Amino acid sequence: MLRVLAVDDEPPALEELLYLLRADPRIRSAEGATGATEALRRIGSAVDAGPDDPSAIDVVFLDIHMAGLTGLDVAQLLAGFAAPPLIVFVTAHEGFAVHAFDLKAVDYVLKPVRRERLAEAVRRVAEQVGDRSAPVNDTSADQIPVELGGVIRFIPIDEIAYAEAQGDYARLHTANGSHLVRIPLTTLEERWRSRGFVRIHRRHLVALGRIDELRLDAGSMSVRIGEAELAVSRRHTRALRDLLMRQGGR
Repeated sequence: MLRVLAVDDEPPALEELLYLLRADPRIRSAEGATGATEALRRIGSAVDAGPDDPSAIDVVFLDIHMAGLTGLDVAQLLAGFAAPPLIVFVTAHEGFAVHAFDLKAVDYVLKPVRRERLAEAVRRVAEQVGDRSAPVNDTSADQIPVELGGVIRFIPIDEIAYAEAQGDYARLHTANGSHLVRIPLTTLEERWRSRGFVRIHRRHLVALGRIDELRLDAGSMSVRIGEAELAVSRRHTRALRDLLMRQGGR
């Protein structure tokens, strides 16, 4: 059962495509986006949340000619994700097929979309999704997508010094500023543990290698990362001290 995002900046075309997709019994859910920026935001959030989250996306049915970023631009940006959704281009123009398949598109469907042709595209997607031998695991991702002024940017995870919980969001702090992402701190903790990130407080997840100082004062502990001083909760104090001691002994 496939989870689909359809993207087209023409509402009638988008509604028709969603109608056809939802009629296919192999489609679990089909949602729409009316532009590239909205699509990238939703795909980035879905990838961050993981394959088992209700927002997960298996395939994007993507128009090519859109205002602003084109569908080809979106596909190129998705190549920066560790485990991007599959792509099917849906377009009125034949001339981009070679470029589309260079971008690893599963299929290239011409408008006006015929039900039988769309069903064939869904079949090809279902085959590829079924052939994936390992679950999606984005702990190996080198970058995380963030939105800045309506533009999607990719921030290298190695540049993140610490993350701060803000409800269901997390604020990622780097040397050049901070970025808000819609992903809980507990999820980042699980995914970035192998990258040397450790929880020091219910509000903070820090990159162990970015800690400049460990401070003890009247039984309480804090760490300094650049100009920031972050408290270490009592429940995390011993584990952090042991980690730092082991790191220093290498």
